[in-house]
Amino acid sequence: MESKDTFSISQLADEFDITLRSIRFYEDRGLLTPTRKGKARVYSKQDRARLKLTLRGKRLGFSLIDISELFEFYDSNKSNKKQQQEMLNAIKHRQQLLIQQQADIDALMMELNAAERNCYLQLAKFEQQTTFKKMSHSR
Repeated sequence: MESKDTFSISQLADEFDITLRSIRFYEDRGLLTPTRKGKARVYSKQDRARLKLTLRGKRLGFSLIDISELFEFYDSNKSNKKQQQEMLNAIKHRQQLLIQQQADIDALMMELNAAERNCYLQLAKFEQQTTFKKMSHSR
C-alpha cells in the first residue's frame, strides 16, 4: 500500500503493536470496515482513527459495545434532533464516568505514593540496623 490514505493490516498491526488477529477481531465486531483489493484488506484513514480510538477506549475500560455505540452515534444522521440529544446524553454520561475514574486514579496514586515512601523509610531503617550491627560486632 503506497498511498498515505490507506493502510494494510500489517501496517496497522506494526503501528499499534497489536496482532493481525486483534485487527480482524475488531473488524468482525464491526468497528473497522476495510475494503478489499483482491484478498487483501485495505484500511482507510477512518479505520486507522477508529482502531486508535478503540485501543484507547479499551485501555480506559470501555467495552467493545460502548465503543461501538459511540461510533454509531458519531456516524448517525446529524440532522436528527433526537439522535443528537441521545449522543449528547451518552457523551455526558461517559464524561462523568471518566471524571470518576480520574478521581479514583488520583486517590489510588496518592495511596501508592504513601506506600512507596513507607517502603523507602523501612528500607532505610533496615540499612541503619545492618550498619549498627556491623559496627557493634567490629568493636
